[in-house]
Amino acid sequence: MHVRKRLAYGTLAASLLAGVMTLAPTAAQAGEERTAAASCYDSAHSYSKPEGTADLPAGRLFMTSGDCADINIKPRTNRYVMVCFETASGGSYCPSDYTLARGGQWNVIEYDVPDGTQFYFHFRSAALSNGSWAA
Repeated sequence: MHVRKRLAYGTLAASLLAGVMTLAPTAAQAGEERTAAASCYDSAHSYSKPEGTADLPAGRLFMTSGDCADINIKPRTNRYVMVCFETASGGSYCPSDYTLARGGQWNVIEYDVPDGTQFYFHFRSAALSNGSWAA
């Protein structure tokens, strides 16, 4: 009888240990993702888009860095925005439609953008907009 109990407890302990070992990498990965996001947003830049223009920055380009994998924006108020890239011929290319960027929170507008890529934000509205961006 004692042998069966010990065998059962041993099996239970092994199962619990296997479960903990399986969850440990997941928790570590989640921590790494939070750290990466924090460092991305730690390098954020503030912006102020004046009324009357839809592009930010007007007549210039921003550049992605190694700090973020994505292009992010945090407007103070809700804004529809897209990211556009300059083409080799000097034109521009906007690969996606407008995204509703919620005010007061970080919003990914374009995913997996290589480091050193030049871009600008194109707002649906020409109204004044302030906030932050990180890329």
